[in-house]
Amino acid sequence: MKKIILNFLFWSLIFTAQAQTARIKGVILDEKNKPIENVSVVCNSKGTTTDASGFYQLRVEANKKITLIFSHTSYKKSTVELTLLPNEDFELNPVLNTKSEQIGEIVVYGTSKKKVEGVTVIEPAMIRKIAGANAGVENILKTLPGVNSNSELSTQYSVRGGNYDENLVYVNEIEIYRPFLIRSGQQEGLSFTNTDMVENIDFSAGGFQAKYGDKLSSVLDITYRNPKKFGATLEASLLGGSLTVEGTSKNQKLTNITGFRYRNNALLVNSQDTETNFKPSFADIQTQFNYFLNTKLSFSFLGNISQNKYHYQPLTRQTNFGTLDNPIALLVFYEGQEKDEYVTYFGALKTTFQASENHKYTFIQSIYHTKEQEYFDILAQYSLGEVDSNIGSETFGDVVYSRGIGTQLNHARNNLDALIVNAEVKGKHKFNLNDLEWGIKYTKEDIRDRIVEWEVVDSAGFHLPPPVLDIKIDQPYNAFTGPLTPYQNVRATNYVTIDRISGYGQWSRKVSVGAHQLWLNAGVRMHQWNVKTRGQEAENQFVFSPRMQLTLRPAWKKDMIFRLSGGVYHQPPFYRELRDMNGKVIPQVKAQQSVHMVLGGDYSFKFWKRPFKLVSEVYYKDLQDVNTYTLDNVRVRYQANNNAVGYVYGADLRLNGEFVPGTESWFSFGYLKTEENINNKGYIARPTDQRLKFAILFQDYAPKVPNMKVYINLVYNTGLPGGSPSYADVYEYQARLNSYKRADVGFSYVFKDETNIQSSKKWLKPFREFALGFEIFNMFNNKNAITNTWVRDAYSKLHYGIPNYMTTRTFNVKLNIKL
Repeated sequence: MKKIILNFLFWSLIFTAQAQTARIKGVILDEKNKPIENVSVVCNSKGTTTDASGFYQLRVEANKKITLIFSHTSYKKSTVELTLLPNEDFELNPVLNTKSEQIGEIVVYGTSKKKVEGVTVIEPAMIRKIAGANAGVENILKTLPGVNSNSELSTQYSVRGGNYDENLVYVNEIEIYRPFLIRSGQQEGLSFTNTDMVENIDFSAGGFQAKYGDKLSSVLDITYRNPKKFGATLEASLLGGSLTVEGTSKNQKLTNITGFRYRNNALLVNSQDTETNFKPSFADIQTQFNYFLNTKLSFSFLGNISQNKYHYQPLTRQTNFGTLDNPIALLVFYEGQEKDEYVTYFGALKTTFQASENHKYTFIQSIYHTKEQEYFDILAQYSLGEVDSNIGSETFGDVVYSRGIGTQLNHARNNLDALIVNAEVKGKHKFNLNDLEWGIKYTKEDIRDRIVEWEVVDSAGFHLPPPVLDIKIDQPYNAFTGPLTPYQNVRATNYVTIDRISGYGQWSRKVSVGAHQLWLNAGVRMHQWNVKTRGQEAENQFVFSPRMQLTLRPAWKKDMIFRLSGGVYHQPPFYRELRDMNGKVIPQVKAQQSVHMVLGGDYSFKFWKRPFKLVSEVYYKDLQDVNTYTLDNVRVRYQANNNAVGYVYGADLRLNGEFVPGTESWFSFGYLKTEENINNKGYIARPTDQRLKFAILFQDYAPKVPNMKVYINLVYNTGLPGGSPSYADVYEYQARLNSYKRADVGFSYVFKDETNIQSSKKWLKPFREFALGFEIFNMFNNKNAITNTWVRDAYSKLHYGIPNYMTTRTFNVKLNIKL
């Protein structure tokens, strides 16, 4: 590795010495100091366009007088002449004047390249504004078709029948990891992505290219902002706050953006059925440094330190269920507490070498270290009783008769220490109309894990063994003389090292077929890994994954694009997939395989003289070597074998556009069906078989008070097959939770933003943006359940499934400030 770095630095110096080019960059603004998107910047035969922030950069000849032309259909053309020195980084920020009083159209869609690749582009500004109990990138993803989640306390999501471990997340081309031991959404705290640092967000729900890694379901590709000037963003609410500061050096060579975040879920947790003493502490700091040595060589560092402390002491709980004729309540009195802590450290160095206009190389090194503990001893003494349903009675709503009492004791002492190191090199090359991309990556994973957890249940003072043991019991009429058996008992210590080598190569080309345009992409991935554990022989495995994309834009009057993509997708097992139900690591676990086909299309059109877009996709996945699992809240527990096959098919629709002038909204609909066949017993629903999805993300404003903005986030998901006990045979017990229905609404009064930057109020002059908001989470107070608590009445021999409800209606106040 040292030799590679020294050779790289040596050749970069040679290229730098020979360079006879310079770079010009800047931000193009209008008369109101607002950035202008899609401005054409041309110098001789070279050109580029500005992005959504008005930023552009262009490599030009040095030691020669050049002419830059800035043009846009809604603005007067601007021309600038200048001469630059070799390797000079010159900043030019021109201001364009409008041609007339007409208002230019608002562009709400991604670039043509993103449309070709079938990637959904999400505006960062929208993420910061849309209401949600867990506001952020994931909050918006959950409104997209094919993306499902039944927990507002969690940032985890499943995509088209996959589970939470099947989604790739990149920030600045660097793969991101999440903690291992988290089992409940309220323990998660903060997502890795800091919304205030984001510049661009791309999301693909399937059929993605070979350049992305080895997962089965989706890719979330995030780019952090490279600051152009000093700025600061402050957000504060009843759920916590954040502060982001950014700036540049005088010569624009060094830039930095740093974000601090703190979150407290007490507002949400205290709205649940369980009364608790809840003392969380979720905090992190992220920083990104960019250094541009010259026009060819640049360095970027991304660092993150996160500390999530979760201290939970349940006190009491009352959950009413049953029917109107037979209302039942579960009363629980708790003793004990839970203390969890997740501390993660992440650092990555990215080096970009632009050898020439057509050849680019990227070197990435990253380290991820997580130390996690999960300690709890909780004694739950429960009473199952009948509720007084007589309206007008003094005891209306209270439990008046107990039909069963019992005790449940849960214990855990779980510790995990994981270190993951990556080294990667990637290249991009252009040859006429052909684009070639490749990459090679080495990963070292060193994981030390100790699991000790068990659960014991009794009723009225006598023991209840788990039903899976098939022990004949006639309590309380006859005493049980067998041994005490916990409902679950997991004890294991694992020392695991995994070495991985992965790589990809892909080719792209744009061709014309008559008047039609055709884009072609073909690529392959390979992945070889070696698993070593104490006391077992090392296991080597290898997979090979070809993929393709074909996109056609016919020369029709209507703006339409058709896409066909697919291939073979493998997911080599990560640590959690290697660990079975008893906590033991099984090195022989194979990579899960999915043969994936996606057929889709985009139709862009004008309605009400405003832009709209209809995106539709149908998909099918053939699943082999399936590693079956169960879902408990957000914890995925694997069987660590490959004893099943399965399939997924479905359809997604999304209509987005300016339903209200100047704002983007969308309506989403999704249908999917996924089943698996375990050991040839027949097909049954998989844990993520969420049949129907409907979501609305809507932005509006009051016509008479345009500064008052309204943001609506509605989600409806049909119930997941997660209502059965963990010990039940899935072939004998198929149950579903109720549908998930949620509406979050936000109101924001904007005192000042980019549209009224020249506000007349003196106290607003220091701010670029100042807004005060009010949010209502779960506005209609729907009772959504994430799992069931199973209680057994020893006298009647009945099991009752008591829903574990999520949050009720909650109110929040939020302040947003930008400098």
